[in-house]
Order: sequence, then structure tokens, then C-alpha cells
Amino acid sequence: MSDATPAFAPLPRLRLTPAFLIGATLVGLHVVVGLLTLIWTPYDPTAMTGGRLAPPSLAHWAGTDRLGRDLFTEIMIGARIALSVGIGAVAIAAAIGVTVGLLAAFASRAVDDVLAATLDILIAFPTLLLAMLIVAASDGASLGTAILAIGIAASSIVARLTRILARRVLAMDYITAARVSGTGWLGIVRIHVLPNIWPTLIVNFALQFGLAVIAEASLSYLGLGAPPPNASWGRLLQEAQATVYTAPFGAIAPGIALVSLVIGLNLFADGLRDVADPTRRRR
Repeated sequence: MSDATPAFAPLPRLRLTPAFLIGATLVGLHVVVGLLTLIWTPYDPTAMTGGRLAPPSLAHWAGTDRLGRDLFTEIMIGARIALSVGIGAVAIAAAIGVTVGLLAAFASRAVDDVLAATLDILIAFPTLLLAMLIVAASDGASLGTAILAIGIAASSIVARLTRILARRVLAMDYITAARVSGTGWLGIVRIHVLPNIWPTLIVNFALQFGLAVIAEASLSYLGLGAPPPNASWGRLLQEAQATVYTAPFGAIAPGIALVSLVIGLNLFADGLRDVADPTRRRR
């Protein structure tokens, strides 16, 4: 096979399954809300515009929090924070994980064994625990620190998957032919490896996005995420914990927002998996 002919199948047509449509709709709704907060919110997120712990009304669709701030505005801001964390963490995990995974796939047997053992050890630790350790070792809790910590913690999973997929591609006969024809390892990665592994990687990135959203909410709930006045969903849940019996909607509303986004991302990833896996497409 010549260098000019990439060894990958054409992009399959996207199947609009009900699960994929529901997932895309939920994710798209959160994206629209997150982008909308850049130019408009119902109220100033720091302004005390109503009574403390007011129930949902026409003036305040989700009620108010313990300080009298509009809860619906804070939930909208939380959508933007969740999406920012997901995008940033997945970008960091992809950059580190794909690079390390490709290096392990092309490395010698001894180096590959060391990298594989290191990745297995890192994966054995929960993502949230690794993120907590990284945040604790940094200067202090912030949104940027949370994104960096979650991205680094998730990179080991991406690296291990990349290594497995890349080694599978490198074992093919057309890779041997490409090497015999004089193609360097950068050319093999660009022409043959990446085009064959990216569909599976994209599915994993969608799943990692959902995990990053949950991890950020957990860090914020524990006081290690975005500090006030950032209206993270995890912080809203933490603040509503003391008044969950007297004003339950303060915990229900951000909980619904968090669950709907994570469910949407998982359904979206499942739809992408149908495209990436030919056997699932045939079924």
C-alpha cells in the first residue's frame, strides 16, 4: 500500500437512533443554555433579588437560594461551568493520553511494559481521588485547577485505550508494507494509526466528558472545585444540603440539571458507538 492511500474505511453514515437523538437533544440544550449565559441571564447571579429560600414562581422559576439569589440563574451559570470543565478536561486528557499511548505502542518491549504497568496503577485509583490529590497539592481550589486535575486523572484511561488500539493497528500487514516502503513512524501514525483509532477514541472522549462533569461537581461539593461566586452544580447541592427538608427544590433543580447532562452525554456516546462499531451497526 502506498503512502498516499490511507488504510481506513470511509466514514459511516450516522444512524439517528432514539437514544442518540435524546442524548443529542439533552446535550444541545445544555450547550445552548451555557452559551446564552455569556450574553444574558434572568438576574445578576450575585444579586439578592428575592426572599430567602422562596419557592418556584413566575418571577423565580426555580426559587431562590439561602441568600435570596435566583436559583435558575445559578443553574444556567452551572451549565456553562460544567461544559467548560468537560471540554477542558477532555482536551487535556486527549493531549496527554493519546501521546503517551502512541509512544507506548511504538516503544520497545521493556519500555512498553513499564508504561503499561504505570497506566494500570494510575487507573486503579479512582479519577476523583487522583483529582483530589492534585488539587490538594496545588496552590488552592480554582476552576482551572479542577480542570487540570480532572484532565490529568483521566489521561491514564485514554492512554491505555490508545495503546491497545494502536498496537492492534500496528500488527496489521499493511503497516509492515508501509514500513518496507520507507514510511517513517510519524507517517504511519498520521496515515494509518490515527484514522483507524479515532472513532473509538471519540466515543471514549464523550464518556470521559460525562465523568469530568461528575468529578467537577463532586470536587465543588467537597469545597475543592470552583470557589464562590462560581455557581457550580456541586456547590449548589452542598449549599442546599442544610435546607433540603424545608426547601427541597434547591437540591432537586441542580440535581436534575447534572443528571440530565450526564445521561445525555452517555446516550450521545452510545450513538457514536453504533457508528464506530460495524457489528453494532449491522445489529
